Amino acid sequence: MICNQKVNEMIQIFDVVKMYDGSNPVLDNVSMEIAKGEFVFLTGPSGAGKTTVLKILFGWERFDKGQVVVHGINVGKLTNRNIYTLRRSMGVVFQDYKLLPNKTVFENVSFAQEVIGKDRKTIRFKTWEALKNVGLTPKKDIYPAYLSGGEQQRIAIARAMVNEPSIILADEPTGNLDPDISIEIFKLFEEMNKKGATIIFATHSQEIVKLRNHRIINLNRGKIVKTL
Repeated sequence: MICNQKVNEMIQIFDVVKMYDGSNPVLDNVSMEIAKGEFVFLTGPSGAGKTTVLKILFGWERFDKGQVVVHGINVGKLTNRNIYTLRRSMGVVFQDYKLLPNKTVFENVSFAQEVIGKDRKTIRFKTWEALKNVGLTPKKDIYPAYLSGGEQQRIAIARAMVNEPSIILADEPTGNLDPDISIEIFKLFEEMNKKGATIIFATHSQEIVKLRNHRIINLNRGKIVKTL
């Protein structure tokens, strides 16, 4: 369903409430608007609601009240089939990686392109390029179980970026990486943003936030407490 959307707004969240088992709200009347091509830091302590916001945008979590609009589409009214179509416009990096255990590093990144019908030549080229960007071409034939947490994180980042999506949702994407690699990975997100991608970068790392003067939306206990 298409909603009335401001021309430059890619993502709109209006008074969203999310609860689990009737407990205190994980999100409590949260509202935000993110423009097309904007880079936004979503900050706050663990349990603040950052991950829940991203999962709602991606259609992995339903919400109890409010409205969520992505690309002019009312996410709350989408069927499961239509949610899959919306997801194809997004790249996502979550803390649990969600790598396919029976596929190699190369195959995990390739698969993201296969599902949208890319041809084999393009898949090979783009996968190799993505692995090179995260420094993992030597591990291309390894299965996820034999990788460190930081390496799995980098594979998830390569997979999220390989299709050059219009929206990238990143949940603590540098959380398992050492400081030097974190900065290099952050630069990849910056490059995607310069190419036009809208990026929501959830983090509790002040070191990362200080690298660039992007807008900051700070959550605490399910509420937006500050926007900078």
